[in-house]
Amino acid sequence: MRSRTLAAVRLLVAAAVAVALVWGVARNWTEISQDLQRVSLGAVLLSFAPAALGTWLTMLGWRVVLADLGSPLHMAPAGGVFFVGQLGKYLPGSVWTVLVQADMAAHLHVPRRRTGVAGLVTIGLSVLTGILVGLPALPLLLRQSSGAPGWLLLAVPLLAVLAWPALLNRMIALGLRVLRRPPLEHSLSARAILTTVVLYAVLALAVGAGGSATLAALTGYALAGSLGMLTVVLPAGLGARDAILTLVLASAIPVSAATAVAIVSRFVVTIVDVLAAAGGWAYARRHHLVTSRTEREHQAAETVVDEP
Repeated sequence: MRSRTLAAVRLLVAAAVAVALVWGVARNWTEISQDLQRVSLGAVLLSFAPAALGTWLTMLGWRVVLADLGSPLHMAPAGGVFFVGQLGKYLPGSVWTVLVQADMAAHLHVPRRRTGVAGLVTIGLSVLTGILVGLPALPLLLRQSSGAPGWLLLAVPLLAVLAWPALLNRMIALGLRVLRRPPLEHSLSARAILTTVVLYAVLALAVGAGGSATLAALTGYALAGSLGMLTVVLPAGLGARDAILTLVLASAIPVSAATAVAIVSRFVVTIVDVLAAAGGWAYARRHHLVTSRTEREHQAAETVVDEP
């Protein structure tokens, strides 16, 4: 009953945010549509490159952490597991991506707790890196909105400390004990954490470059994406990420133009995620990393028959 109530609350919040977002765009659609018409098809197509690079770098960071924990995967199976799991972020809540990845990786003999820890660690490192890269955009956000989170300046040192290998490994061990799960066989190394942070820093700058080579775009995308990930109730940071990005970009261009950029950005990133997941799904089905309900029932029946 409690889980159903929480799920219902998440859906209601996500629906309310979606309605508010649509209403805000519709109210200013005349100006926004004019700015959307100014966006050339070539610019939209070019923006797919940094978006695809960002998705690929995210997978590489996850793969580095998983390998450091004791489960190195080749590029193809890692992509199959990661990209399909990424679609879970479009559902309200914060665990669907990790659950899907853990279920699929189990077919590759990767312990579920190991995949779960890798997923949560990479999310945390991604948020940390995005906030650090996006710090120059924070004054722009504060200037546009009096309700902007200025406390982020105080949170950055804390986040950096939490990423320290010794402390991070202790937090992981404590979390597993609380969940009554066996401890990990391997601890995270400083090299793996540093490599992942560097990959995610490049990711943040690459995605920002898809907007334009300005301070607002380069750092604003990173800040908006990271804060959007913190709104775990909202699917893929819907509303929060777009609003923050619009506010930051509005420091350099009109609000209607900033809204148009946020809309195009959301469209491009979603298409890239879907295409990557489609490729991952094709690989996963071909290598039996995912099974249909009929296949699961058939496997269960064979198990019963084989029992003495």
